Amino acid sequence: MKLSKVNKKFSIDKATILSKALPFMQRYAGKNITIKFGGSAMGEKNFSHCFAKDIVLLKQVGINPIVVHGGGPKIKEMLDKLGVKTDFINGLRVTDKETINIVEMILSGSINKEIVMEINKEGGMAIGLSGKDGLLAETKKIKLGANKKLKDLGFVGEPVNINKDLLYWFLESHFIPVISPIGFDKKFDSFNVNADTMSGKVASSVLSERLVLLTDVDGVLDKKGNLVSELSITEAKKLIKDGTISKGMIPKVETCIEAVKNGVKAAVILNGKLSHAILLEIFTERGVGTLITK
Repeated sequence: MKLSKVNKKFSIDKATILSKALPFMQRYAGKNITIKFGGSAMGEKNFSHCFAKDIVLLKQVGINPIVVHGGGPKIKEMLDKLGVKTDFINGLRVTDKETINIVEMILSGSINKEIVMEINKEGGMAIGLSGKDGLLAETKKIKLGANKKLKDLGFVGEPVNINKDLLYWFLESHFIPVISPIGFDKKFDSFNVNADTMSGKVASSVLSERLVLLTDVDGVLDKKGNLVSELSITEAKKLIKDGTISKGMIPKVETCIEAVKNGVKAAVILNGKLSHAILLEIFTERGVGTLITK
């Protein structure tokens, strides 16, 4: 059966696109890439479906993806449904004993398994775990303020030690780890961890080639609202200082800076609501977000 001229051109265009991706596939083959999946894109079926396809493709071409996810909107939804009120201090949810149980249930029991099954439906072999599984993420309690003005956030922490041996076991296998941001302390209590922070620590622990933060915006914007495609650590710090980078973008950029300073080759912030954002970032020359390098 002969192809029509239109179909033939379409087929040639597809083949050309694949051939242009080959150098990037070769560049990243065998490398580790840590991806934080969060924001409103995570809650929409078409975007999560697209995300799962991208993750499976990465693994299929010999790249080692690690997924770390958030879950703020769904946590809020459940807390509201149960009538549990919580406050935020510096963007972090105050998490008491009752709240941490709900947070862990949503992150590790609900969201995590949804992402795992999306990846598995696309032909991947994803395994869900939290920072408690295999003692993956030992965490210390976060304390804000100084001296008598310390603000108690409850069971909110930051990772101090990542079990990289466990991660390398996954990376050397055909399994794809999907991590919920729940850690544990020396008393083995559960702690709520910011997903950006968790992804940065995970990325550094296995010297990822890339840390990819999927969020709700295109990346870092300048004062005119234009996308800044690339920043050095020094340039990023200047933009924070002069107020160009502000509000919720600050912790994301700071996570990228810390990751790059601790062994990650480069970090990128991009819009998770852009179809196949991960593939566009990794397999094209220019990328689609803000790249932060040393």
